[in-house]
Amino acid sequence: MENYTFNSFTLQLEGLIVSKDSTYPMFLFLFFSYMFIMVTNVGIVFLVFIDKNLHQPMYLLFCNLPVNDVVGNSITVPRLLIDMLRPPSERLIGYYECVVQAFTAHMFGTTSHTVLMIMAFDRYVAICSPLRYAAIMTNKMVIKLTVSAWGVAFVLVGILLGLTIRLNRCRTLITNPFCDNASLFKLSCESVFINNVYGLTFTVVLLTSSIGSIVLTYAKITVVCLTSRNKSLNSKALKTCSTHLVLYLIMMFSGMSIVFLHRFPQYSDYRVLCTILFHIIPGSLNPVIYGVQSKEIRKFLSKLFESKKVSPSL
Repeated sequence: MENYTFNSFTLQLEGLIVSKDSTYPMFLFLFFSYMFIMVTNVGIVFLVFIDKNLHQPMYLLFCNLPVNDVVGNSITVPRLLIDMLRPPSERLIGYYECVVQAFTAHMFGTTSHTVLMIMAFDRYVAICSPLRYAAIMTNKMVIKLTVSAWGVAFVLVGILLGLTIRLNRCRTLITNPFCDNASLFKLSCESVFINNVYGLTFTVVLLTSSIGSIVLTYAKITVVCLTSRNKSLNSKALKTCSTHLVLYLIMMFSGMSIVFLHRFPQYSDYRVLCTILFHIIPGSLNPVIYGVQSKEIRKFLSKLFESKKVSPSL
């Protein structure tokens, strides 16, 4: 008969299961990926902060993505790296620390959707109503959109974790590299029907809203571009929208892979890998893609490097 430990405040993380030969290569991959994410995302936010030419709604709204990437990866990746160097029996975590980690992990995924939704609204106004753009996208509107993106995610994820915290626990093993909601409510021996219903509703509402807003926005932008004979407008729309769409598709593909593989327990190893890559890939590519596509950011970086080349000769 299975031994149960009720409401233990010390949990054991399964961690990332890799062979001995793969431990250090995987550790180095994750470590350098994390450092790259931190440097590039913090760098983008710093550039937008110090350059007045970048104090535009598009860049200010985009700054939500690197902030989200930095926070989301800082909660999960360092802990994952530490656990990789520990034997499985020593991969322990406190219950409340586990809840915070799960909350942050779900906030990361949810905010990725809501931020890209408000960025889509910004592109829609800029291309479909260019003459009214300055009047609509004021500083107050940027603040409202930002607060809405984070506020909606906070409420949705807060309810998700709140329903899990109410459950009594009879197990202590988190069968995941890091804590998430599903791993937490699986520790309970009580009925988790409400958790499953809300989790499914949460996912459907978020994805429907996200996909629906992106499709509707880009459909209207496409109509404007097709009916307009302004080549400069079409070129601008193609550059800014292609960047935003690439970011969205990367995030959607990574997230949907996890949801899909959750339905097939026999592919748990692939699900674990996708869960980790969901944090690593978007966080690594977002600043690179946006930085390469952004004319203003390229200008700032070229000026910065030119000044560094000139200064030694002075």
